[in-house]
Amino acid sequence: MWIDTHCHLDASEFAAAEVAERAAVNGVAAIVIPAVHPNNFAAVAELARQRSDCFYALGIHPMYVPTAQESALPALRAEVARLMALPASLTRFVAIGEIGLDFFIPALRQSPLREKQEFFYTEQLKIARDFGLPVLLHVRRSQDIILKHLRRIQVVGGIAHAFNGSEQQAQIFIELGLKLGFGGAMTFSRALQIRRLAVELPLESIVLETDAPDMSPSWLHPAINSPAELPQIGRVLATLRGLSAEQVAAQTSANAHRVLPRMLLALPQPRP
Repeated sequence: MWIDTHCHLDASEFAAAEVAERAAVNGVAAIVIPAVHPNNFAAVAELARQRSDCFYALGIHPMYVPTAQESALPALRAEVARLMALPASLTRFVAIGEIGLDFFIPALRQSPLREKQEFFYTEQLKIARDFGLPVLLHVRRSQDIILKHLRRIQVVGGIAHAFNGSEQQAQIFIELGLKLGFGGAMTFSRALQIRRLAVELPLESIVLETDAPDMSPSWLHPAINSPAELPQIGRVLATLRGLSAEQVAAQTSANAHRVLPRMLLALPQPRP
């Protein structure tokens, strides 16, 4: 069983139902769909309601912060409160995300957008903290600032999506209760730092993801990525670590369930 902890299944590049079905045929048992903007909150929720193997998160992505209104934050809090009052099996809502900071794009790391990003990030961390929810973090050239705010606003856990930091930063994320997301970037032989971390970090700290339709693995690049590629990405991790694919699938899936516990709550419960 494989779990894709980060896939933008609602992307316009996809015919979502066909893509999800192909992933399921390939052995992907669950897909987590993060939102990026209030405009797609309803879309990700609907996809999760349509399929028993899909779950979703709500959040405002840092690259969409420039067009977001501050009023979106209390609206997000109100929607999370509504969802948390319902059984997880009815909502399939599992986390706050995709949120974070992006200092790779020059305009986003300059004032006033840098400050607006940090404001949206910290306010969404507070929502996660207040409702006991994990976070799905976008961390691009911003690891230290992301960690600074995580230390101040402590959440129950989450995933550092597409992790590409140092070993020291990885250890701090792990100490704060987060898992590290590895995906297509790990499949490139030239990605020496990512591959080294994928081997040396505890397997218990790693989850798998595609970030589809982005971050295509080496055998697809530059074509559109798909959650159906996750098992092969997992097999790359298994080869790097000298493990069987079954071992990696079992451990990374257990990690995903541990860090996103509402996934298990959303599954049909056995009759007493």
